[in-house]
Amino acid sequence: MKRFILSLFTGSVILFVAAQVWSQSPQTEAADPVVQPPPVEAMLQSILDIKKNLNLRMAEKKKLKQHSLSETEKQRLDRELAQLDTQLADANADFQRVATGVDMGLFIQVEEPPFDWQKELISLAEPGIMELKRVTQKARKKARLKDDINRYGQLLPVARTAVENIRKLALGTGDPSLKQSLNALVPEWESLAGQLENRLKFLELELDRMAAEEASLIESSKISVKRFFKTRGLFIFIAVVTCTLIILVLRLAYGMLARWVPGHGSRYRPFHIRVMELVFRVLTAMAALLALVLVFYFFEDWVLLSLTIIFILGLGWTAKTTLPRFLQQSRLMLNIGAVREGERIWYQGVPWRVARIHMFSTLENPDLGQSLRVPIETLMDLSSRPSQPHERYFPCRLNDWVILADDTRGCVVSLSHETVDLVLRGGARKTYLTGDFLSQSPLNLSTNFRLKEAFGIGYQHQDAAVGQVPEILEAHLRKRLEEEGHGAELLNLRVEFARANDSSLDLMVIADFKGELAHLYNRLRRAIQRWCVEACTQNDWEIPYPQMVVHRSREN
Repeated sequence: MKRFILSLFTGSVILFVAAQVWSQSPQTEAADPVVQPPPVEAMLQSILDIKKNLNLRMAEKKKLKQHSLSETEKQRLDRELAQLDTQLADANADFQRVATGVDMGLFIQVEEPPFDWQKELISLAEPGIMELKRVTQKARKKARLKDDINRYGQLLPVARTAVENIRKLALGTGDPSLKQSLNALVPEWESLAGQLENRLKFLELELDRMAAEEASLIESSKISVKRFFKTRGLFIFIAVVTCTLIILVLRLAYGMLARWVPGHGSRYRPFHIRVMELVFRVLTAMAALLALVLVFYFFEDWVLLSLTIIFILGLGWTAKTTLPRFLQQSRLMLNIGAVREGERIWYQGVPWRVARIHMFSTLENPDLGQSLRVPIETLMDLSSRPSQPHERYFPCRLNDWVILADDTRGCVVSLSHETVDLVLRGGARKTYLTGDFLSQSPLNLSTNFRLKEAFGIGYQHQDAAVGQVPEILEAHLRKRLEEEGHGAELLNLRVEFARANDSSLDLMVIADFKGELAHLYNRLRRAIQRWCVEACTQNDWEIPYPQMVVHRSREN
């Protein structure tokens, strides 16, 4: 949350700085020579010409209205008169603005509306919005001027063409009444063309004046940056330093206070410690935001104060939609949610122990020897359960020997929740995805293992096959294991009668070894068979082989 607040506020500051610098820089595409501002007299004369044309057109409209007998025609003339009157008022306002050099709208007293708490709340953010409008005022005004110049530039040729067409028709007609009607239209369209021409000239002069007032891009940027860092930049720096100091002081105070609370140093923090930490974080965020407001209020910078209020309102609006998720995260941090510290969860195909729940939680797998740092949002869709002491978190560890369902036998040399690497006898390396490795039901030999080898003797030794032969064979095998240096790793050795087979009496050799001999698994199997053959040779026991008896039926 703190990172989100800091990044959001930093972004707002960067946007505001960029707007400040851009507003002070010229919007021209190239560094053209400075244009001399047009004389004020020329602009005033252009406005007078516009007013003159408007007055003439209004007089003509009024005259036509007096002689008109059609109500529809009178209504149309009223609408045109209203439009001309509005244009005349705008021309008068332009004349006063150019002549005085100030905006006359500043002196107009506006009646205050009745109190509205919603509007008052919005008015708190108004200074920031107005400042953003102010810094882009010149750019927006230039854009409007260019749009008007383009529009009047398109209308002027049309008006002139209309005048020429009317005159051609008047000269070409022989009907006196039609000629008189056409000649009556000429002054109105000539006046309209003159008005458009004067308006176009005035807009071009206004655009030239704005271009002349603008400085070069580099100089304007330097001035804007210097001005910013002397005023609002300094205020922002003080506010950031104040917030940082408040957070550090509160953090230090919490650390000193928490030492006196029982259970603070526990591996799994108790509930009251978690409540204290959560309350501390909320109070720290509120204190930091309050510090911003107080700093900008102290310096009486209503623009930054307004932006801060907008930022806080944005946080409040965001919290409105994220409140259920925030409550769920709070439950996790209080260790009363679906996932709890010290319990076991299944994540990315591997079991993990929840070591710590925080904004970034820690998951551990002691058998893998790995830990993961995951955001708390990851735990929101999971659930944990208490882990029993006998439960393993992975079927093997590094340097263990395993046998897989596909008969692969190797030593584990690399373990993670993503892949498992085995080194086979001879040095070949085989890699499994962890999920595929677990699906092979690995048999771990490094935790002790058992060998069961079957061996058969002939039926002529039937009287000794149950008692004497197993004892002699067991003693021989134990002796040979001692000679090979494996006596210390031998946990159990038994030779038992297994079954009476078709052509042999089968014995079963059962040998349990420590995990240190896991790398000799197949070698020990072969050695047991070899030592059984040695015992048969020494004791004259016949080793049978399968016999096939062919029965021949008698012919009648």
